[in-house]
Amino acid sequence: MRNRLFVMPPVVLTIALMGISAVASADTLLVDRAQQKPAAALPLRGESMSQVEGRYGAPQEKLDPRGGQKRQWPTIHRWVYPAFTVYFEKSKVIDVVANKADANEIGPKPPIR
Repeated sequence: MRNRLFVMPPVVLTIALMGISAVASADTLLVDRAQQKPAAALPLRGESMSQVEGRYGAPQEKLDPRGGQKRQWPTIHRWVYPAFTVYFEKSKVIDVVANKADANEIGPKPPIR
């Protein structure tokens, strides 16, 4: 019984250190990359579609509008640029989401096409 007590702490310590090393080698998160970018690089909430297109040019893709089936469900338009996707409600920016830089980056799923 006494020998078991001396063996237990090193085993527990080894398992704890293995867990810490796994956390230390974590992937780069999209959130970290998005926070590093200057705020001026993205469209601002409330800008119009024409302002966004004037500042950033034509989007790579204009996705089909979603919503609008009922009055309380506004139509949402989505424009995809190389670095971000812009979401519009009634031609005004409501959100901007950074796109993944590569397939290994952890972050939001791409917009449904």
